[in-house]
Amino acid sequence: MRRRELLIAAAAAPASAQEPLRRIHSQPAWVVKNDRVELAVTQLGGHMAPVKFAGGAVQPYHVSPWQDEGAKVDIPVLVPLRGDFFCLPFGGGKEPDGREHPAHGETATKAWTFAGTAKAAAVTTLTLTMKTTVRAGKVTKKLMLVDGHDAVYSTHVIEGFAGDTTPGHHATLRLPDRDGAFRLATSEFVYGTTHPSEFASPLAGEYQSFAIGAPVKDLSRVPLRFKDAKEDADMTKLPARTGYVDLMAIFKKPGAGPAWMTAVNTAEGYLWYAFKEPAVLPATVFWLENKGRHGAPWSGRNRCLGLEDVCWYFDKSYEPNPVNRMGIPTAMRLGGQPANIHYIQGAIKTPPRFDVVRTVRFSPGRAEFVAASGERVSAPVSHEFLRTGRL
Repeated sequence: MRRRELLIAAAAAPASAQEPLRRIHSQPAWVVKNDRVELAVTQLGGHMAPVKFAGGAVQPYHVSPWQDEGAKVDIPVLVPLRGDFFCLPFGGGKEPDGREHPAHGETATKAWTFAGTAKAAAVTTLTLTMKTTVRAGKVTKKLMLVDGHDAVYSTHVIEGFAGDTTPGHHATLRLPDRDGAFRLATSEFVYGTTHPSEFASPLAGEYQSFAIGAPVKDLSRVPLRFKDAKEDADMTKLPARTGYVDLMAIFKKPGAGPAWMTAVNTAEGYLWYAFKEPAVLPATVFWLENKGRHGAPWSGRNRCLGLEDVCWYFDKSYEPNPVNRMGIPTAMRLGGQPANIHYIQGAIKTPPRFDVVRTVRFSPGRAEFVAASGERVSAPVSHEFLRTGRL
């Protein structure tokens, strides 16, 4: 049988009608895997973690420390908090028309429904669905693994949910204990800023170190709020400043290839990456949680990094703001045809001298990561999926 006939036959194979839930770090979750990747995704909120890449050698995602404690957690998104999850709308809260969403939306906080697993040629797909009620609609989540690829491909199909909204991914990574061992790099951005208002209040037992509403032109030079600060924060070398929680965002315009974000764990020898189409998700939000919140369930112990690719601008996403005045969208208009949001995340092992990514070079079905040290590592990844939606 020829390859095309094999593909057609595999695509026609019926999806699994049932997939047993497993309890993983206190939450019921579905598990799907192939020869390179095993991922778990929670029924509640669709939070994706743990994820094991490179045959189990790399596990980059954070799982919140209160998961196995049995304590009552009042904020819904914090109940399963782990890994990556899809937000609709990102941030949540009250919309201009008065409708109020839970933090990061129903897609991050309510139960998903299993719709099937399928294997078509080299592609394994887990499909989940959710009907939203704050705004009437349906969201279909497809998580796809490709044999031989250390990557998770995802598509979220949004039907209904008419009007402007702020979709996005909330990838939450595990930080090493050693300061400076986590090295961040990104493709070119045209605008950046710290949170334009106070992000963390000491009255709530939370402490921030970033200056308020400060411009960010270079990840290695982020202004601090302290009067006696002798230097800026370097967001290319984390963790740093234990005892603080901070938020900033950068914004990108469409280019010739995918926009990228990378994080190299030099202590454990791996690289995590995310690829996106910036015309759809122009912002990357950096949430550095370094034991800076002391209320429950944080209790001054949570250490993680959110690298969140979204269409959003703080609490002014739907209003004129510095970003949409540049022609970069900060909200997505929905209605009529379904909207498809494609995204890629992956993690690969790195050689000993691989430090921080200097550039990413794309060729058909492949990405090469070039480090400042001169080391290189290449991986199969179907980055074309971002624009075509096909694997």
